[in-house]
Amino acid sequence: PLPSYDEVLVCTPNTEEEEVELLVRRALSPGSQDQKIYCLLGADKLVYKVSKQLESHFFRLVQSSRIPDYRFIIFCNAKAHNSYVITAFDTYKVTFPCYAKEDIQTYLKTHLKVPGGTDPVAQAFEEPYQQNVKFVFSERAGMGE
Repeated sequence: PLPSYDEVLVCTPNTEEEEVELLVRRALSPGSQDQKIYCLLGADKLVYKVSKQLESHFFRLVQSSRIPDYRFIIFCNAKAHNSYVITAFDTYKVTFPCYAKEDIQTYLKTHLKVPGGTDPVAQAFEEPYQQNVKFVFSERAGMGE
């Protein structure tokens, strides 16, 4: 299953250490092995102090935890070369190839179907297929356009 709101932290320069620590604890604590995928999005935007604490909390919990198959993903902009997070987690780095928009749409259409008998928000979109996820792109986000 895709991550839910409590499994994803969208990082900004204002993201606090406590928010990052909470997500890392959720991912690496006993009882977190119920197939959840924990994600830090835009971790390259974290300020240095919070990035250092992320590194500290992560490696401390990995060493003290007995969870061999945790699911914790850190997403960073590959072009953010001055990010401490990218440097600290470099040994774990995986680069994803760029896919065409059409390939991504085809994948999402086939893998992210809404189960029958549900009344999803996806019905707001007038398309013949019902999906769990919709991406809405805007030239001027937050401006109502």
